[in-house]
Amino acid sequence: MALKVPRYARDDTVVGLCDSASVTEEELQTALEKATPERERYELFVEECQDQDIRVRFSPAKGEGWSMPALLAVVHLSLRAAAGVEAEITHLNVTKIRGAQQADVLALSRVIRRDRGIVHAEAWLFSHAVVEPIVHATATLSSPRP
Repeated sequence: MALKVPRYARDDTVVGLCDSASVTEEELQTALEKATPERERYELFVEECQDQDIRVRFSPAKGEGWSMPALLAVVHLSLRAAAGVEAEITHLNVTKIRGAQQADVLALSRVIRRDRGIVHAEAWLFSHAVVEPIVHATATLSSPRP
């Protein structure tokens, strides 16, 4: 017999890390830099952290372009920016829509749903400007409970 949890007792609100005024762009930037190895940061810069959307800009290494492993690192970091820096990806679905230009990559990420310690999030990557996406990712992440 399975234990049923009443809907009002579940934490299934649709909120992101930046929904409240408790986390600013600067604080998120600092947390991401501390939790991410230097080689995976790609000069990250948190541009916006409002409502449910988080916008982060990444720059390619000097003289290098965007390989698929580099774009996956950006996806990973963007999803953690939305779900919580300490969150770990348990399931990931990535769709490459087109090749990346040799320019900065903008990542828009947001939480779709939180349910207890599980977070469902998505990220869109764009080359240079938010016009045509290059990558779309959805993920389930395990988030440590406060």
